[in-house]
Amino acid sequence: MLGAITKAIFGSSNDRYVKSLDKTVSMIAAFEPTISALSDAELQAQTAKFRRQLEEGKTLDEILPEAFATVREASVRVLGMRHFDVQMIGGIVLHRGEIAEMRTGEGKTLVATVAVYLNALEGKGVHVVTVNDYLARRDADWMGQIYKFLGLTVGVIVPNLGEYERREAYECDITYATNNELGFDYLRDNMKHERSQMVHRPFNYAIVDEVDSILIDEARTPLIISGPTDDKSTLYLSVDAVVKQLSEEHYEKDEKTKNITLTEDGVEWAERKFEELGLLVGSNLYDVENTQVVHHLDQSLKAVMMFKRDIDYIVKEDKVIIIDEFTGRMMDGRRWSNGLHQAVEAKEGVRIKEVSQTLATVTLQNYFKLYKKLCGMTGTAMTESTEFLKIYGLEVVAVPSNRPSQRINYPDVVYRTEREKWNAVINEIADIHKQGRPILVGTKSIEKSEHVSAMLGRRGIKHQVLNARHHEREAEYIAQAGRQSAVTIATNMAGRGTDIELHEAVRANGGLHVIATEMHSSARIDRQLIGRAARQGDPGSYQFFLSLEDELLRCLNPEKRERLKRQAANHGDWLILLVRPI
Repeated sequence: MLGAITKAIFGSSNDRYVKSLDKTVSMIAAFEPTISALSDAELQAQTAKFRRQLEEGKTLDEILPEAFATVREASVRVLGMRHFDVQMIGGIVLHRGEIAEMRTGEGKTLVATVAVYLNALEGKGVHVVTVNDYLARRDADWMGQIYKFLGLTVGVIVPNLGEYERREAYECDITYATNNELGFDYLRDNMKHERSQMVHRPFNYAIVDEVDSILIDEARTPLIISGPTDDKSTLYLSVDAVVKQLSEEHYEKDEKTKNITLTEDGVEWAERKFEELGLLVGSNLYDVENTQVVHHLDQSLKAVMMFKRDIDYIVKEDKVIIIDEFTGRMMDGRRWSNGLHQAVEAKEGVRIKEVSQTLATVTLQNYFKLYKKLCGMTGTAMTESTEFLKIYGLEVVAVPSNRPSQRINYPDVVYRTEREKWNAVINEIADIHKQGRPILVGTKSIEKSEHVSAMLGRRGIKHQVLNARHHEREAEYIAQAGRQSAVTIATNMAGRGTDIELHEAVRANGGLHVIATEMHSSARIDRQLIGRAARQGDPGSYQFFLSLEDELLRCLNPEKRERLKRQAANHGDWLILLVRPI
């Protein structure tokens, strides 16, 4: 009670911290008249002046107000964009080595420029980490105009660069790259015999975009450089053929953990099959001599029974390519370990690549701990604040939006069956489409996105589909998703990194409407989707359409599911139910 009263009078600790930054923001603003009066040449000379001041003993904190004001003016002249005061607050947070939580559409890309410039003045290198190659290139070209105007060098690391080009990019004052490119360069450096052959400089300062995705969701995913071992493709194919003959009474599976085990009947059946194929030593599957067969059997069970095409992976150009469960993007070059990827290849009948041995590996979590100063930005970090602090020592600061949010949250609608849900989704799209409002439909998998697409096609509703099959055009699709009557179907929205611009007629008509067709186990992914509506004070709305057959609800304990079913039955075809607050 006392805490609530204190919070009501003085604000939360986050509010008080943000308020304490107002003094610095005022100091930045005080430089504006002087800085804006400078000629281009005089403005560009600020960089040399700041570097001289640092050499003379001044600290980055001491030159921050004037340096931030310099970047603000350079941005106005080069890009026609002026940093808002809340964006300056975000920049201060990043400079202090903290995480800035800013709502979608608040201009995080521009926010980073002030902290990047300030820290690049030391000449020790600043890394700006993005979630994909497109964003690395885009931001290096776009924001790079500010840095280059002010006399700093900008590099970008993308796939297929040679060692010389990589070393040159890392030598720049500012380097844009994806987390994977940075991590693999670190691994390759550790396999070099001389320091002069390495491409990385000592790790100084990194700003991580979509920091929750990279430092939490993917944190323990190992980056691996591997080499070939013995070819066992024949064994994978043989075991795959056996597993595909299993009946449901032969195994038990847990969808939530993606674990699957054979029943006693299943073990006996498998033993007979492996004996017929000459793969079993003795008569007991679990004798030590059959360890390799058991391992292949376990991986094949997962591949065939638990991993789904167009949900967990796609098959493209005779390759099995993993789909990132958080972003919906293809992870070309990434492979499941311990033979699971080979088991999926056997299942799909594509060429089986040999199992490889690990030559070098590092998790993203351990890689990013190498930086002297680390910070990040995202629209959804507060829910993971304890984890950020415990693992990385990073505080999360919620930066207020420039304008009050006008997002309307319609109650979740839950149906008994998927069929009823999809029919309701299509009817909702048709109704809002008639109003001329743009609609963004979020789905959880390629399979579901193409199902919605087929249903819309039968209704004659023109639309665009954005999933791992069409990822090359994602920026174009998302940029156009705010046009009048536009319908865009997107598989996940984490880290798309492109703003949805609304025309004036669309704003007057209620803005973008987001339809979420399933909830994720990570609420953050859902927030990233609904955050596309009502950006920068625009109007907008969202609603969840769910069914008791959705994966998240299927994984509820049986008693809760039965209770929900009874509620659904008592409320006709649908009921309003808050399953998980967003």
